[in-house]
Amino acid sequence: MSESNQTTWPGPLAGIRVLDFTRVLAGPAASLALADLGAEVIKIEPPGSGDETRDFPPIRDGESHYFLSVNRGKKSIVIDLKSAAGVALAKDLAARCDIVVENYRPGVMDRLGLGYEALCAVNPKLIYCAISGYGQTGPLKDRPSFDIVLQAMSGALSVNGEPGQPPTKLGIPLGDLVGGINGPIAILAALHERNATGRGRYIDISLMDGLIGMLGYIAQLAWFTGEDPKPQGSQHPNLVPYGTFPARDGSIIVACLTNSFWGRICDALGCPENAADPRYDAISKRRNAREEVNAIVAAFTRDRTVAELVALFTEYQVPHAPILGVTEALSQPQTLAREMVVEVEHQALGRIPIVNRPIRFDEPQPGPAAPPVLGQHTDAILAEVLGLTAEQIAGLRASQAVS
Repeated sequence: MSESNQTTWPGPLAGIRVLDFTRVLAGPAASLALADLGAEVIKIEPPGSGDETRDFPPIRDGESHYFLSVNRGKKSIVIDLKSAAGVALAKDLAARCDIVVENYRPGVMDRLGLGYEALCAVNPKLIYCAISGYGQTGPLKDRPSFDIVLQAMSGALSVNGEPGQPPTKLGIPLGDLVGGINGPIAILAALHERNATGRGRYIDISLMDGLIGMLGYIAQLAWFTGEDPKPQGSQHPNLVPYGTFPARDGSIIVACLTNSFWGRICDALGCPENAADPRYDAISKRRNAREEVNAIVAAFTRDRTVAELVALFTEYQVPHAPILGVTEALSQPQTLAREMVVEVEHQALGRIPIVNRPIRFDEPQPGPAAPPVLGQHTDAILAEVLGLTAEQIAGLRASQAVS
């Protein structure tokens, strides 16, 4: 496990300041990407419990695993946005920021007096990214959404699961995490545009749009065939062999994308003649003979251990993988070599492991800062960003506008 190394280059977004009104997962994933790239992210949290995920169990010493997972490198300030003084502080911060990210339901920020028009009035250069389940328009825009709901509504859930069984949701909450992909892409594009125009931009990110966009060839397959694709388990609708195969002590993934890989698989299985067999020598033929081809592979793999198969398939350059649990995946040599797990000093928990930023550049950045405890940076932000005196900060605390 690597420790956070210290260097002088903070990242390509150094000097960019983000005002983060996000909570739970979709929005925090977007602002996390900006923090990873070196932006200063100021996370506004409500008094009391803060971001809802701070209460999601399991919890250790008052800190939630869930919150820790998507809030590394951010600063936490507690502001009561239901008070006039709190809203005024938020506007003052927005005037000094480059980007705002929020993921409330459409209309909530406007009702708070912190919507795009209100904040653009104090900062015309502001890039404002609103992330919501269904977007700011359309018949579903006001409907609450959660990851599993979005997976169902987008069609993604319908193709996930074992053949002949009810569909199952994706293990990774992609319906929410897609906001952490599309939001930063749009924000960075808007930053580039602002360099030329000097003006900000309003961005409307719909999580459902994001999942629809990720259907990719699955959507095109439905249009081509006129039929809904069905769950295939770990298999591919058109590529064979492709999926999970039994081993003596578990299972292994084998993935045949092209005919060249089919030849390597046949060599590894000790049946090189099958590579040129007219029943199996084309992708479409193997798809039509799916059960036969899978049976050939399974007959070989089930008599060998996963370790034996990994060694053999590595030798023959067959695309494959053992199925690792999360703990094993986080401790495997490739993960460690890429320093994807680092230790940080957390204010409440001491030294803890966290997942590192997934984007690397040709100049190393310092390791990420630990996720903040609630309100950890309130005084520092008020003093350093807004220039308030100790007496002014004490007054705001006394009025409970901040805490």
